[in-house]
Amino acid sequence: MEASALRVARRLTVNGVVQGVGFRPFVHRLAARLGLAGWVRNVAGTVEIHLEGDAPQMDAFESALRAEAPPIARIDDVHSIVAVADGADGFSIAASADADSARPVPPDVATCPECERELFDPANRRHRHPFITCTACGPRFTIIDSLPYDRERTSMKAFAACARCTAEYAAPEDRRYHAETLACPSCGPRVWFEGADGGGRADGDKAVLLAATALRMGAVLGVRGLGGFHLAVDATNDSAVRRLRSRKHRDAKPLAVMVRTLTQARAVARINDREAAALQSSARPIVLLRPREGAPLAPAIAPGLDRVGLMLAYSPLHHLLLHATDRPLVMTSGNLNEEPIAIGVDEGRARLRSLVDAFLLHDRDIVSRCDDSVVRVAESHDILMRRARGYAPVPIFLPAASPAPLVAVGPHLKNTFSLVRTDRAFVSPHIGDLEGIEALEHWQGAYTRYRRLFRVEPTIAVRDLHPGYLSTRIAEELGLSRVIAVQHHHAHIAAVAAEHGVTDPVVGLAFDGTGFGDDGNVWGAEVLVCDLSGYQRLAQLRYVSLPGGDLAAREPWRVAVGYEALAGWQSDAFSLAYYGIPLAQRSSVQQQVERGINAPLGSSMGRLFDAAAAVLGVRRHSSFEGQAAMELEALAGDQPAAPLPFPTYEAEGRLHLDPVPLLIALGEGRKHGVDVALLAARFHESIVEASVDLARLVAGSYGLGTVALGGGAFQNARLLSRIACRLTEARLRVLVPRELSPNDGAISYGQAAVASWLLSRE
Repeated sequence: MEASALRVARRLTVNGVVQGVGFRPFVHRLAARLGLAGWVRNVAGTVEIHLEGDAPQMDAFESALRAEAPPIARIDDVHSIVAVADGADGFSIAASADADSARPVPPDVATCPECERELFDPANRRHRHPFITCTACGPRFTIIDSLPYDRERTSMKAFAACARCTAEYAAPEDRRYHAETLACPSCGPRVWFEGADGGGRADGDKAVLLAATALRMGAVLGVRGLGGFHLAVDATNDSAVRRLRSRKHRDAKPLAVMVRTLTQARAVARINDREAAALQSSARPIVLLRPREGAPLAPAIAPGLDRVGLMLAYSPLHHLLLHATDRPLVMTSGNLNEEPIAIGVDEGRARLRSLVDAFLLHDRDIVSRCDDSVVRVAESHDILMRRARGYAPVPIFLPAASPAPLVAVGPHLKNTFSLVRTDRAFVSPHIGDLEGIEALEHWQGAYTRYRRLFRVEPTIAVRDLHPGYLSTRIAEELGLSRVIAVQHHHAHIAAVAAEHGVTDPVVGLAFDGTGFGDDGNVWGAEVLVCDLSGYQRLAQLRYVSLPGGDLAAREPWRVAVGYEALAGWQSDAFSLAYYGIPLAQRSSVQQQVERGINAPLGSSMGRLFDAAAAVLGVRRHSSFEGQAAMELEALAGDQPAAPLPFPTYEAEGRLHLDPVPLLIALGEGRKHGVDVALLAARFHESIVEASVDLARLVAGSYGLGTVALGGGAFQNARLLSRIACRLTEARLRVLVPRELSPNDGAISYGQAAVASWLLSRE
C-alpha cells in the first residue's frame, strides 16, 4: 500500500494560555519537522490545528505538542477529533477567527536572553532598541485590546511594520515568525526624555543616556514602563531616596529595587537557588530577599526590615537604563500613596509632575494597568504576596462550574475582582485599597476591560458580608439579577481549598487583620471547619476592644490599651506601649474602652501583632499597614525560641485563645532586660504552638485530615512555614496558597468559588 493511502486528517483544539506565547510558530515548525500538512490558527482564546498525513506522525505530533510547547505557554487540554482530509499542501498559519469560547490572555513576559543579547550587540539592527521583542517575550496583557491575539487588536496597531520586519514576520525559520509585537528602530515605538515642565526634550538613545545622567545626579525620574509608570531614583543615594519618600508621602513603606542581572542582584542580597529561580522567571516579580552586609543600598529603602524587594530588569528600556546608570535603581509605583499607578503620557505628566524632576516616556499605549508582582520564598514554597504583572490574567480553575456568569467584587483592601465563566475565574491584577474616587474609577475601568476582553457579562454579583465596604456598594449598584454575600474568612479558606481542587470539609486557620464577622464583630483569628457551601466557627482569639476602630490599626498602642483592660489595669507590663503618648490621650482612650464608645470588639491576629509590637516598645504608630508585624518578624528572624503562655478556655460553645498572659510575659521579659529579638521569636512560637494545638484538636474531633491556611498573617514566612511543618509532622495534609496571595487579594476568588459551588447545586 502506498503511503498516500494512509493519509488521514485530525482537528485539534488546544485550550490554555496558547496565544501570544509563540504557539502558532511552534506548531508550524513541529508539523514541518514531522512532514505533516495542514494549518494552525487562533480562534478566540484557543488554538485550532488541522493536520493531514500519516497516523504515526500525528501521534508523535500530539505527544510533542505538550512535551515541547513554548515554556511560557500553559496547555490545559487538547481535544482531538477525526477530520476530513482536503488535500492540504504544506503547513501554514491561517487567518485568526473568532468564537464564543474561553479566552485566556497571556501575561506580560520578560525580555528573553536572545533579545537581551541582540539589544547589546552593535552588529544587530535592533542594537539598543528599547522595544525589542520576539514570540517568546514582551508585553501581552498590557497591550491586548481584544482577542484573537493579532497585531491589529493590540496597541502595536499604531506602528506599521517596515519591510524588513514584515519579512521576519513571514519567515518560518525566524525567531520573530508571527511575532505580533515585533518592531525595530525604523518602525517601532519611540522613547524620549523631557523635564518635569515638558522642556529639554531628547529622543532615542540620547533620551536614555540623559535619563541615566539625571539619576546619577540624584534626580527623581518618572519612567513609563509596561503596565504603568515607575518612580526611579539611584538606590545607593540615601538623600535621593529620602527625597522620593518625601514627595510621594511614603514615610517608611519599603521601596522596590531593580538591577539588570542576577550577578548584580547577588552583590546586594543573599540569594538561594529558589530565590534565583523566582527572580529569573518569565514573570520577573519583586522578590523579598535578605540584603548582604555592606550592600551599597540606601538605608532609607526598607527601614527596620530584614528584607529588600529586588527585581531584575524585565523590559528592554529597563535594561538600557540600568546599563547606562550602572547601579541599582529604586523602581516604585508611579503614583501618590494609595492611588492607582499612572499609565498614559498625559496622565503621568498631570499626576506625577510634582513628584519628579524629569520623565522618560514612550508612545506605545498601555491598554491595561498592571503593577509589579511580589513574591517571597518560604521554607517549603513561594508566597505570592501580590499577583499582577507576569501572572495576571491567567485564569484559575474552580472546583465547580458556575451555571451563570458572575463577578465576585472582592474586599475593601488589597482589592481584586474575579469574573467567572463556567469553571474559570479570571482574577484581576492587584487593584489596591478601595478608598477614594480614583480607586473606584480604576476598579470600574478594569472591570469594563475584563468584561470586553473575556466576553463575560455577569448576571450575578458576589460580595463581602460587610455592609459598609465600597465593594459592597459596587456589587449592589451593578444592577444584576442577584447578589450573594460571602463571609470574609470563609472566602479566605475557600480560596485556598478551591485552588487545590478540594471540596471536602477542611480545618481552616484564617488569620488576618480585619473581616466582618456574622456576629457583627471584627474577626481575624478564626479556626473554622468549612467547605465551599458553609462554615462553623470552632475557635477564635479572645475579643478585645479596639478603641478608635480603624485608627487602632494605625496606632498599635491603642490595641495595647484594649488588652490592658482585659488584664484588669493591674499590670505595668504594658508601660512601654505608652512611651511618648500624652497621659491625657491615653486616659481618653481608656475611657473609650471602659464605656464601649467607638471601640468595636475584635478577634484579629493582625491587631495582636500590633499589641505585641507596642508592648515590646518596637512600634506605637504605624505609617503603613502591617508595619508592626513586619518589624516583629524581622526581629525574630530564624532564631529558635520556646513559646510563652497562651492558654485556651471555652465560652459561647467554642474555644478561645487568651493572649493576655502572652502579652504580660512579653512586657515582663522586656522590663527584665530580655533581648527584644528573642522575645519576638518567642511570640511567634507561641502563636505557632497554639495554632497547631487547636488545629489538631479540631481535626481530631471532626475526623478531618486537611488544614488550610489563609489570611494576610500568613505572608509571615516564619509563621506559615512553622505551622505548616508542625501540622505535616502531625500527619495532617496542609493546603497553602500557591496561585494567589494569602492576603485579601485572594478574597474575590474565594467568593467566586463559594458562589459557583452554591449555584451549581441549586
